[in-house]
Amino acid sequence: MPLTAPSPAPAPAPAVHGMLFVASSVDAADAADFNAWYDREHVEERVRIDGFLSGARYQRAEGAARWPVYLGLYRTRSLGVFTSDAYRAAFGQQTPWSVANLDRMRDPMRRVCAVEAATGFGSGSQIAILPLAVADDRADLVARAADTGRRLAAQPGFVQSYLLVPDPVLSTPLPKESTAGRVLQPLMVVETSHAAGHRDALSRAAESLRADAAAAALYTLGWKLSVADLA
Repeated sequence: MPLTAPSPAPAPAPAVHGMLFVASSVDAADAADFNAWYDREHVEERVRIDGFLSGARYQRAEGAARWPVYLGLYRTRSLGVFTSDAYRAAFGQQTPWSVANLDRMRDPMRRVCAVEAATGFGSGSQIAILPLAVADDRADLVARAADTGRRLAAQPGFVQSYLLVPDPVLSTPLPKESTAGRVLQPLMVVETSHAAGHRDALSRAAESLRADAAAAALYTLGWKLSVADLA
């Protein structure tokens, strides 16, 4: 009998990206120095950590008042980056400027998340953050988020959507973050190119995922730094 070529081994599944989600407010008197620190030191410092892919800054435009004013999103190659020696070393090398501004954070919110159900690509000028109920069946939640993204992709202004699933071990709170009633909710993120597209996408996402659109917030992109920019 003629020999048949063996079937090729299945390609390994791509690694799930990680995302560091850090939001906070600051007192008005500290805002100028806080923003200068973030823009001139902190984002670049974090993106230079081995395994980080990008860092982006946002400011709240509208939405539930419970959301902090400033938001930072840092994408990584995987969740494993947050247990790496390089990441741990960064916390042992805080500059005096960092120490001062970390202490100024008010109502901070820190989550280390897996990035699931990504649809589309690029960065939108507007992002909607939609909190979802904690799900017992993660696979089902990811599937529903992916289906929602496919539906949103046909809408004007859509750029990208993804589901952030917080890791309970890695999502240690910031020093001034309240732990009373702290719930690590999954977050559906929808990026659009304009605010009108955001509102429509948010409404559709909330309906599809059985979430409360009134609990969401809209943030506007300030600037973004990718590791390629530092090469």
